[in-house]
Amino acid sequence: MQPIRSAASKTGPDAPTEEALVAGARSHDEQAARELIRRLNPRLFRIARGMVDSDAEAEDLVQEAYLAAFAHLDRFQGTASFSTWITRILMNAALMRRRAARPHEPYDTVSEEPMSEARIIDFPRAGQEPAEITLARREVRSFLEYAVSELPADLRLVFLMHETEGMRIKAIARDLGLNVVTVRTRLFRARRQLRRTLDARMKGGFEAVFPFDGARCRHMADRVIARLTFSR
Repeated sequence: MQPIRSAASKTGPDAPTEEALVAGARSHDEQAARELIRRLNPRLFRIARGMVDSDAEAEDLVQEAYLAAFAHLDRFQGTASFSTWITRILMNAALMRRRAARPHEPYDTVSEEPMSEARIIDFPRAGQEPAEITLARREVRSFLEYAVSELPADLRLVFLMHETEGMRIKAIARDLGLNVVTVRTRLFRARRQLRRTLDARMKGGFEAVFPFDGARCRHMADRVIARLTFSR
C-alpha cells in the first residue's frame, strides 16, 4: 500500500460524508483515514467487545479490521456502506480467532457460557462538570459495563449492536447470519437479565457503555496509520 499523506479536514456541518472519506483514503489522504477511524471507533469497539471477553482483545480486533480494510480498499465495491463492510471484516476476524482458540469446539453463540471474569476498565471522559458528577457518572458506567459483560456472549453482542449502536433488528440478523426471530429473542433475554441487576434509575444510560473516545480513539488512529505508512 502506498504511504498515506496528510491533508486538511473539515468539521461541523460541512464535514465530509463517509463516501468522501473513503475516496480520500483511496487517494492516500491521511486525514481522511484518521477521520474514518475516529467515526467508526465507538461502533467497532462495542461490537468487538460484544464478541470477546476483554477490552484488550477487542482493541486488537478493531486494529486488525482497520488494517485489513485499508490494505484492501480496492475490494470495497460500495454495494453496502463502508461501515457495514468493515463491521463484517471485524466480525469475521473475531469468529476466526475464536475458532482458532477452540479448534475442537464449533462456534455457537446460543450455547456459549457467560464469561467467568470480566475485565472492566474505567475510561475517563472529558468535560467541565463538577467532580462529584464526573465520579457518579464513572461509577454508573462501570456498573453498566459490568452488568453487560456478565451477559452470555450471544446476548451481549445483540444487545450492544442494538442498544449502543442503534442497529435495526433486521440489520443485526443480516450481519450475524441469524433470523429476525432469533435476534428478537436474544434481545428480549438480554433485557430481562439486565433488569434483574439494574435499578430503574439507570434507564437510558447504555449509550455510555464501553466508550472508545478521547486519547484511546486517537491512539488507535496513530497505530493504524503508522502500520500503513512505510515512508514519508
